[in-house]
Amino acid sequence: MTNKLYALDFDGVLCDSAVETAIAGWKVALQLWSDMPDHIPAEILERFRQVRPVMETGYESILIVRMLFEGLDTESLMSAFHHQIEALMIRDALEVDELKQTFGATRDQWIEDDFDNWIKMNPLFDGVAEKLHQLETEQSVIITTKQERFVDHILSANQIHFPIEQIYGLDRNLSKQQILTDLSAAQPNTDILFVEDRLPTLINVITDDRLDNVQLLLANWGYNTKQDRDSATEIKRIKTINLADLQQL
Repeated sequence: MTNKLYALDFDGVLCDSAVETAIAGWKVALQLWSDMPDHIPAEILERFRQVRPVMETGYESILIVRMLFEGLDTESLMSAFHHQIEALMIRDALEVDELKQTFGATRDQWIEDDFDNWIKMNPLFDGVAEKLHQLETEQSVIITTKQERFVDHILSANQIHFPIEQIYGLDRNLSKQQILTDLSAAQPNTDILFVEDRLPTLINVITDDRLDNVQLLLANWGYNTKQDRDSATEIKRIKTINLADLQQL
């Protein structure tokens, strides 16, 4: 009998964290640029959500909100995202490791100062809590670019008991492909169902011959664009699912 292993992304699949990520990024930007207003304008929050599909790791939100504040339009940012963030980092002499550390520390401070507000900004998508309770008796892992302690905080606040050793986050400094490869090698007779909302991440899995047996599921409720979803329909290995489908996996 073949077992199943559910490998779930977090932001955009389990948790709608876009607003929290934008605010956390803004809190860091306040520390880096003296001309930033104290509170993020509603218009920038709205535009951040539009840009969110191209963001891969939380610290990039710092750079996104800064560029939006400087007046860069969402289309230009999304069409040349990596070029735009690299140009900003060079211009202002910013380092990735320092941004990651400051971003995590700023979140930690927010949690310490107002945990209830922070949790409120990280709602789970409808039905996700019920699915995770169901998976407590199944093999499941979370594979995310979020730092593991933040995932643990959110799940615990929702009375979901998910072992932290089954959360593969930014702390491990491994790509999602490598994590899936390690899991596949450790459990060769297991079907892995990888649920992810970023099409580029799923395409990276397809290009890795070691992962030919991983089932790839694109979460259409997450941080992806219509173009992403349309493109996914043309890729044989990817199946697009909605929240109702998630309940049936």
